[in-house]
Amino acid sequence: MSKNLRQALARDVEAARDALIATTQRLVAVASPNPPSDTQEVAAVAEALLREIPGMEVERIEPEPRVASLIGRLRGARPGRRLIFNGHLDTFPLLEQLPWTVPPLGGVLRDGKLYGRGVCDMKGGMACSLLAASLLARHRDAWSGEIVLTLAGDEENMGSLGTGYMMKHVPHALGNANICGDVGSPRVVRFGEKGLMWVEVEATGSPAHGAHVHRGTNAIDRLRTALDRLKDLEEIPFQAPPVVSEAIARAKPISEPLSGAGEADTLQRVTVNIGTIEGGTSPNLVPTHAIAHADIRLPVGITTDVLVARLDEWLAPLEGVSWRAIRRFEPSFTPPGHEIVQRTARVAAEVLGETPAVNMRVGGSDSRWYRQYDVPTVVLGLTPFNMGGADEYVLVDELVAVAKIHTLVAYDFLSAEQ
Repeated sequence: MSKNLRQALARDVEAARDALIATTQRLVAVASPNPPSDTQEVAAVAEALLREIPGMEVERIEPEPRVASLIGRLRGARPGRRLIFNGHLDTFPLLEQLPWTVPPLGGVLRDGKLYGRGVCDMKGGMACSLLAASLLARHRDAWSGEIVLTLAGDEENMGSLGTGYMMKHVPHALGNANICGDVGSPRVVRFGEKGLMWVEVEATGSPAHGAHVHRGTNAIDRLRTALDRLKDLEEIPFQAPPVVSEAIARAKPISEPLSGAGEADTLQRVTVNIGTIEGGTSPNLVPTHAIAHADIRLPVGITTDVLVARLDEWLAPLEGVSWRAIRRFEPSFTPPGHEIVQRTARVAAEVLGETPAVNMRVGGSDSRWYRQYDVPTVVLGLTPFNMGGADEYVLVDELVAVAKIHTLVAYDFLSAEQ
């Protein structure tokens, strides 16, 4: 690889600072809240950005009306490996009723911060990948293979109509490695993520007046018993791969100050968050129906099948109680010693001037689809500030740093001797 070209690429990212901000603002300016998973208009903006890159081939994917995704394909001078940049076009709802001090779609730049709904999750990260592709397009004779950008809809709805659909139906949506610019921090290279299972637990009873409880059966009491058993999932023993446990332990001193104390523990156990409970109609009536929804996250080393079997065993004997899994996907990871993880960590250290953490990710992302298809994947994106709330923003200096990391990792990966 050419040291001079690497240095020139790094300088080019710095010189493109204003263009990077403008690209992010163009994406932020178009609402793409999910629900309703409508990415039609933002996909038009992203398609225009892709077509500005010389040599970029662009496809539009729309498995259902207005659930639009894009694939951009940039070929190098010679055959070689394919590197994917994956991102998602949809965002959290605008929630304009929150105390925004800037317009949610305004892309306001103030004091080194860039504001707007979805700027960190993850329109800023997509802008970084777009800039990386744009700069590498100028030097197609210097690298081999292909750069493919998969810009997906439907991520906030678990991605079956976005990244999942593209990977199933478009061969070149797959590759030899994937870099995802989803939220996190440029100081933490994420090589895996916990799994997820959303469950619904329902209980029925029989009616009575609140003064005559002996004549009825309280559905909420039955639900409480079931939810206590649900929380017992947090105590299920399992064995994580040592390479994952060791990476989490090494990352803790860097990762926890960024992501919160307790992250390392959360990454290594089942967690149950009971998010909603509904039931009853009046304090003086015995409720005949109650229902709860919970978010269960599971670490590498245990599967959703294990949780399903345990819940069947524990809840089946409870009279008047039923349950079902609404959504589920497995924990996944790329070995932290894999080339794409190590290259990303080295470049991040070079760009930031400090050693990054190499860690798992607590939240989910479309990267799980890539790992499901055996595509080695790393997540490196922007630090989220007020994500999903009022005045969501990113730091412009981080925007530039992430763009530089994406650019140099892509160049190193595609110019490496095979």
